[in-house]
Amino acid sequence: MAQKKSKLVQWSEYLPLRALAGLVSCCPMELNMYTAKYMGDVFYTMSAARRERALGNIRSSFPDLTEDACNTLAKKSMEHMFQLFIAEGVKMPSLISPETHHKYIQFNGLEKVADRLIQNKPILFITGHCGNWELLGYALSVLGYPIAGVARPLDNPLINDWVLGVREKYGLQIVTKWGGVPILQDLLDQNTSIGFIADQNAGGRGIFVPFFGRLASTYKSIGLLAMRHNIPIVAVHAKRLSSNFQYEVSVTDYIEPSDWQDQPDPLYYISARYNRAIEQMIRNAPEQYLWLHRRWKSRPKFELEGKPMPKKLIRQLESLPWMTENELARLSNVTI
Repeated sequence: MAQKKSKLVQWSEYLPLRALAGLVSCCPMELNMYTAKYMGDVFYTMSAARRERALGNIRSSFPDLTEDACNTLAKKSMEHMFQLFIAEGVKMPSLISPETHHKYIQFNGLEKVADRLIQNKPILFITGHCGNWELLGYALSVLGYPIAGVARPLDNPLINDWVLGVREKYGLQIVTKWGGVPILQDLLDQNTSIGFIADQNAGGRGIFVPFFGRLASTYKSIGLLAMRHNIPIVAVHAKRLSSNFQYEVSVTDYIEPSDWQDQPDPLYYISARYNRAIEQMIRNAPEQYLWLHRRWKSRPKFELEGKPMPKKLIRQLESLPWMTENELARLSNVTI
């Protein structure tokens, strides 16, 4: 749950942030992006703990990269993070509207998605902490489609209310991720699509699926909602195309109910497949991923106890159509 802060602390955080946002709003986007990139460079240099966390994740995910390449990727990732949060996050509401969205966003390969939305049929959209993960729900709401997003409330209620106002400007509904499943079920019954940032660490009770050669804890709720309502899951990537505010929104994977119905473990298949789609998004633009994100924080019980991988999990992994012997060996911590 969000931490309780005193009013003094809330206002001392909120007012400088609003002042910064006001300054950013007055400046041209090119200058904002350049300044935010510089701030990312400074953050990379000064924040040793976060730099090492990002580098550790990159080394594990791309074991063939040289140390120089890992450092370059980590630095670009932090530049992207600051550009996303400071420059784009503030300017996006003024740039994207029903009249202007086509200037900044290219939609590619969304024909099946558009057909379903036009027929007023809901979809579960998923993306990861890559590209501009706020853009999908915002763009769909600008286009007039009913859409809700799942998000963790910010610790500061003043900042949280301000950010909610920006997010919900064109009708995007934000649902807290704590206790929100009944609300999501009602929204789906009302033909409202739901968007998830689906690469969140789900803790010890999550379902562990492959992600960049390591098991990662994943929430079960997305797969369970898809199975219960018999609706597709669509993995969508909003990738920045230039140093300015230009994005391509494209479908990485479209998971139909028919794809999982004959699988021996449908929930495991769904969870593994959309994590695989997120991995593909990241590989497509690794410098736009939030590498300091603690995706692999929780570990499966057998790892913590130093035991072999359980036979049930091995069977689940072997059932995945794309699983190879080499990847299974890596996941099992077996030297090939």
